[in-house]
Amino acid sequence: MDALPDLRVTVEPRFRPDHSQPGRWLFQYIIRIENHTSESWQVVAREWMITDGLGRVTSVSGEGVVGQMPILPPGGVYVYDSFVTLESTPGRMSGLFVLRDAWNAPGRTYVPEFELRLPLEFSEMEEKGETPGRVLN
Repeated sequence: MDALPDLRVTVEPRFRPDHSQPGRWLFQYIIRIENHTSESWQVVAREWMITDGLGRVTSVSGEGVVGQMPILPPGGVYVYDSFVTLESTPGRMSGLFVLRDAWNAPGRTYVPEFELRLPLEFSEMEEKGETPGRVLN
């Protein structure tokens, strides 16, 4: 059975209007992984469950994160960002990171579910099928 070490994951999602249009809403998310154990852990894979506003679920998995397999020493922190596009909002994501310790023993840590929600002015646009007329920051 996989260990569940005390690695804490926090997520900060951000809507990116500069790369979005109706039917292709782009969200950036910043992941912070903190190692609160006395052992080193390596992130070797990730698994995501992405649900769009219509309830469609997409599973994504792969090696490492953003092309890396970071090692978090005791007290270590690793931060990275990535993105996802949704056809319909609001959406949500959750997932897990597959880990291994210095002796190659398996572990995992979970990513709490987070929402992917449009700001009000874009939600109204999505409902009407309109295209943004200007870029908002």
